[in-house]
Amino acid sequence: MSSPIETERLILRQPALKDYEAIARLMADPEVMRFLSLEGRPVGRFGAWQSFAGQVGHWHLRGFGMFNVFERASGEFVGRVGPWRPEGWPGLEVGWSLLSQYWGRGYATEAAAASIDYSLTVLDQPEVISLISPDNTKSVAVAIRLGEELVGEMTLPHIQGRMVDVYAVTREQWRKR
Repeated sequence: MSSPIETERLILRQPALKDYEAIARLMADPEVMRFLSLEGRPVGRFGAWQSFAGQVGHWHLRGFGMFNVFERASGEFVGRVGPWRPEGWPGLEVGWSLLSQYWGRGYATEAAAASIDYSLTVLDQPEVISLISPDNTKSVAVAIRLGEELVGEMTLPHIQGRMVDVYAVTREQWRKR
């Protein structure tokens, strides 16, 4: 099990079975899933279980994965943020999805910055990407705050016809910010 990462306000840690209910809540949130699910709709409990099991499996197979994120002060689940590279992905992605009640607090930027740093240093990646729907203006703003630059577009491998913009930051760019 990976050691948790602590930021000023957050704790990022590897998923555990006790987190499933929180993940099910995240995936049932219509605002969160608008840009993340196959049809832009909330995901039911079975779909949330599949996603959760996939995240846990990613940790097992690759040795890293998205972190579940908690507020340090309250211990409350905020969302999931971190690196992953599922089959067919164009590179190591740092992604983020937070319960909508936590939007606007800077948590996505704070957790994603820690995840980018982890990816570029601990995982020794030369670059990280973020795949973002062009209509997802909140996530685009996070990517820009992180110093990521728009470098292209692509169709998501698992959702035919869903175009996303590819944002990226290299290790060198990250060090200079």
